[in-house]
Amino acid sequence: MLRLTWVQPEDLLGHELRQAEEDGREEEALAAIERRWLASGGHLAPDRAGASPAPVDPALRALAEELLDELATLRSPLAEKEPTDLAAIRAACPSWPGRSPEGRACGDRPALRARLHAAWLGRAAGCVLGKPVEKVTLAGIRALARSAGNWPIRTYFTASGVPPEVLAAHPWNRRAAAVSLAENLDGAPEDDDLNYPLLGLLLLQRHGHRFTTADVAQLWLDELPAGRTFTAERVAYRNLLSGIEPPATAAYRNPFREWIGAQIRGDVFGWTHPGDPGAAAELAHRDAVLSHTANGVYGEMFAAAAVARAAGGDADIHACLRAGLAVVPPESRYAEAVRFGIDAARAAPAIPEGFDAAVDRLHARYAGDLGYHWVHVLPNAALLAAALTHADGDYAASICRTVSGGWDTDSNGATAGSLAGLLAGSPEAIPGQWTAPLRNRLATTVAGFDGIGFDALAELTLEAAA
Repeated sequence: MLRLTWVQPEDLLGHELRQAEEDGREEEALAAIERRWLASGGHLAPDRAGASPAPVDPALRALAEELLDELATLRSPLAEKEPTDLAAIRAACPSWPGRSPEGRACGDRPALRARLHAAWLGRAAGCVLGKPVEKVTLAGIRALARSAGNWPIRTYFTASGVPPEVLAAHPWNRRAAAVSLAENLDGAPEDDDLNYPLLGLLLLQRHGHRFTTADVAQLWLDELPAGRTFTAERVAYRNLLSGIEPPATAAYRNPFREWIGAQIRGDVFGWTHPGDPGAAAELAHRDAVLSHTANGVYGEMFAAAAVARAAGGDADIHACLRAGLAVVPPESRYAEAVRFGIDAARAAPAIPEGFDAAVDRLHARYAGDLGYHWVHVLPNAALLAAALTHADGDYAASICRTVSGGWDTDSNGATAGSLAGLLAGSPEAIPGQWTAPLRNRLATTVAGFDGIGFDALAELTLEAAA
């Protein structure tokens, strides 16, 4: 029986209760709704799966829809500190960045092309590294890597030499292992973390840098198969098909609106605005509000601004992280998560093995004390910032530390790889063990791009640059 992930009301209700608790909505009202739901036979959110295993009575589904709408009427006390409107975000950011003098000097097109080539390759390799262990627990990632002699992580995951009992206890991501383990790699496999930069490139080719959120919506309907969307993007897609217009598509019955989905879509706006983090963040905002609000939007803005700073060719990773923070409201939970991650990395021993202490601290806070879902943007932002800080700009260390921390491993690995690739400056500066297995070939269902090379993508991105 078909169980469509990420959109069934009886599954969304549990996630919305969790989201409501996270953003501080009124405790008594939440408790009353939860009691009513559980007493009627409802369940809390699935821990890791996108759908519960069995269908429910139509009356229970109708109740879930009613309660979702009731939850939407409860106001978050954090709303003023965490606005979604761009003007309000800018007003909350005292150090909003302008275009740097170095950014204006990005007329060295061959050098920019080399950086963009490294960014595409770096993003793909980081994504592939994290792909087989997406959804695997932190303990599982450590067990799989250690049993293969790959801890601290220094190369792609492999099943070779891993004892059967370890594989049984910590199975790979079922769909990913066949195309992303070292022994199976033959080009970069399709992934949403690589599809969205392609869609962003299409967006700029068709509409230029003045595109609207409605243009993003139309592009998705035209070019993005619904089955290739997940979490907030899938709910937004459903909302579009139901006749709901953006930006309402981001909020209506969408409990994933502060998850990581938008953060994986920001790189292309940074790549095409080298040295101009503020402009990159504004474009990222227009893209993000189709499917996300508040912290979910900040994730894409942060990534775009940090990438833009790196694309200018004159910054280290710490300046890039500062540029990302400059476009995020400083009193938001997102900014706090990034700062927490940076602090955790600085407190950890500056050796590969030392990063484990930072990861343990992040998991104790975000998975333990605060109980965030593993795809929520906040724990992943903290981990990304921690890994990039601890790696200090080194490409291999950046993606390996990021993936070693668990949670959304392929998404975080991709973003770390993009930033560290830009800082490396050229494809040749990235160790061949990461790039050679990609064979300059990317698989995708985005029309017109299947099998394209990363060198060709760099050229297309350069043509789209502001």
